[in-house]
This record gives sequence, C-alpha cells and structure tokens, in this order.
Amino acid sequence: MKIYTKKGDAGETSLFGGSRVSKSDLRIESYGTVDELNSWLGFVRDSADDRHTRDVLKIVQDRLFTIGALLAADPKKPKLKIPALKEDDVTLLEKEIDRMEESLQPLKAFILPGGHPDVSRIHIARCVCRRAERWVVALGKKEKIETLIIKYLNRLSDYLFVLARWTAKNLNVKEIPWDAADG
Repeated sequence: MKIYTKKGDAGETSLFGGSRVSKSDLRIESYGTVDELNSWLGFVRDSADDRHTRDVLKIVQDRLFTIGALLAADPKKPKLKIPALKEDDVTLLEKEIDRMEESLQPLKAFILPGGHPDVSRIHIARCVCRRAERWVVALGKKEKIETLIIKYLNRLSDYLFVLARWTAKNLNVKEIPWDAADG
C-alpha cells in the first residue's frame, strides 16, 4: 500500500465511510486540529520527567485518536464501528487536575505562558486544544456531533493549564503574573 493515492490532489479527502469533502470542510479542520494537538502532546510527553505524566498523556493521546475517528466518520453512515469516548475519560482529567492542584498555590492573577521550554510547550498544546474545541463547536452548529467531544476538549485544556503550572512548580520556575496596569 502506497502512502500517496493522488485522490486528494484536487483539494478533497474522504471521510470514514467514503464520502468526499473539501479539505477546508469544518469536519476536516476539526479533526486536523485534534491531530495537531495530538502531535504537540507527543512532544510534551517526550519531555515529561515523571512516568505518571507520560502515562496520562499517552492515555490522552489515545483518546484524541478516538475523537479524531469520531470526527472523521461520515455522518451519513451511522453504522460505522468507531471506538467510544466515555464520561470516564473526562473524569480521569478531572482527577488529574485535582491531584496536581493539591500542590499548587491558588491562582490569584492571570499568568504569562513561559518560563521554561517544557512549560511553553504545554501552553502551546493548551492553545491548540482551545482551537480544536472552537472548530468542533462550529461543526456542532452545522451537523450532529458527539457532545462529549466538546466536554473532553474543554476539560483537556483545563488539564493542560494546570499541568503547565504543576510543571513550572516542579522545575522551580517562577510564574509571571500578568500585570494589567503595565498596559
């Protein structure tokens, strides 16, 4: 099997199930951004110091593949066998957020992303996650989608924000508060 098919040379691609759509379709933007997020999370996972974080991020990456498959499925072919996203997937993120927040100081101001390359990568992933969420919300206004996808992406961006703070703490990186009076 060759990696290139030449079928996309005219700007169209196939959904799972066979329908052809424009590569600029909201559905393609949605799962393409989820794929971009998954790649960023691979980069974050590769630089994570602790095994637990790497293990959680691997689970998240697996869930993002599930989300990508759900978004890439042809809505006109509902009988396709696709893995399910579950409420437990959201609960895992919430438990991880709670676990990390136990060791963090309460947030009293907006913080500027950065301070260390590992922290910056997590913030970039968080921003890509928010973009994926916006695309999926836009798609959901046009077509029926699994609403748990939006909930998962929303919670994932929260998880990534807390992971960035937690990583900064573990690296002894001082958080830089946004000083609104400076502007």
